[in-house]
Amino acid sequence: MQTLLNNRYQVIRTLASGGFGETFLATDSYMPSKRMCVVKQLKPVHNNPQIYQLVQDRFQREAAILETLGGHCNQIPALYAYFCSEGQFYLVQEWIEGDTLTKKFQKQGLFTETAVREILINILPILDYIHSEHIVHRDIKPDNIILRHHDGKPVLIDFGAVRESMGTVLNTQGNLTSSIVIGTPGFMSSEQAAGRPIYSSDLYSLGLTAIFLLTGKRPQKLETDSQTGEILWRHYTSNVDPIIARVIDKAIAYHPRDRYSTAKDMLIALESPENSLSISQVPSIVNNLISTVQQSTISHSNNSQTHTQQTIILGSLIAGGLIGASVIISQLLTQSFQSTTETEMSNSAIRTIQTPAVTDTPVVVSTGEPPTNPEFIAPSLTPQVTPETNPTVNNYAWLSERPVTDIDLMNKNGYELDIMRNTIFAIYGRRFENPGLQDYFNKQSWYIPQYAPEEFPINKLLSKLEIDNIAYIDKFQNQYQLRYFQK
Repeated sequence: MQTLLNNRYQVIRTLASGGFGETFLATDSYMPSKRMCVVKQLKPVHNNPQIYQLVQDRFQREAAILETLGGHCNQIPALYAYFCSEGQFYLVQEWIEGDTLTKKFQKQGLFTETAVREILINILPILDYIHSEHIVHRDIKPDNIILRHHDGKPVLIDFGAVRESMGTVLNTQGNLTSSIVIGTPGFMSSEQAAGRPIYSSDLYSLGLTAIFLLTGKRPQKLETDSQTGEILWRHYTSNVDPIIARVIDKAIAYHPRDRYSTAKDMLIALESPENSLSISQVPSIVNNLISTVQQSTISHSNNSQTHTQQTIILGSLIAGGLIGASVIISQLLTQSFQSTTETEMSNSAIRTIQTPAVTDTPVVVSTGEPPTNPEFIAPSLTPQVTPETNPTVNNYAWLSERPVTDIDLMNKNGYELDIMRNTIFAIYGRRFENPGLQDYFNKQSWYIPQYAPEEFPINKLLSKLEIDNIAYIDKFQNQYQLRYFQK
């Protein structure tokens, strides 16, 4: 291999080598700065002279696309030049000083969910841009994302279109086609593996990249659901934010119709998980809300009750960091317009209220410390105890039907939240290491212990929604230090 390419680019070392060619780090001897650059040597898969010109035309077209992309987005390497020499094709691109996500992982280990979220938020606008140019990257993986040293921004490299042009052949009908499928096994979606990549194929690959950073597991090491084909990964990481987990799950859905249709949709879901409110909107919304609550509750509650509702709203907006505030507001407004009957209570007692939830099951709410003998009843799973026969039952069956929100957790103390979260496990017969928890569930007529804690098959028994809800409640408890039973 000559060390001076095109009488201009001085090769320093080989960066990569593969079936399509080689990649070199070089200096540009024509530039006063002797700037560093990456030179990619690309080899056609066939030496047929009849199609060489077709390959060259396609290569030039794809090179022009790379020039446009790099010129409009500083997180895509700029194309400096392209040329042909001795039957080989060459691209000269900007040298990005930094580490690929693979190398970064090898240096530091698992990424935090905050770091992964930041990477996704910075990569998705790039994908949105290239998709708007009707281009599918087709090879998104940890090796093809570089974290640039000078600003920490991810840079997307190694587009698959140029490599596809090297695989150009003529089929039996005489039509121009490609003899290869571009992509990396494991990171490719099913439709891309079949040679029909679409925009959400890139989102699929990006989701698997995020999973690798969070768990250290390559796609080939992950199990799949035998019935749905969905990838099972959450049990390899602990306490991942349910919102990030839900976004990733949607991105890696087996069927394209179940994924985000655009990178922009995925970005919106990541940045605005619960249609959270902008801080600038809070003053006017809260003032309007308080006025509405005051007018709508005048015939159903006294001034102290109205003040309590206002305090709950303001507290949820401030302490809850605005996440889920829109859900809280909508449910409280619905509640204020509904006439409810409340049992009289003292400040340290338990009261039963009717809420506009998914079902008409009453919800038990504690406004004081955990009682010595709480009238706190777990979900009914047998005919002996049902909401119809026992109106004080706190039915948590909805935790298997819809996502939990802050409104479901507000005004509950650590004791109630512990019971609420662990009820999901108890329904499926898990035993508990904590004697207090075990004693509580032993007293419930529906509880049938079957599994030791370490043998409980969480991913076989619990749905994704139930796992998400457990994580959400746990995170809420950590945030507000609401614990009663020791872990």
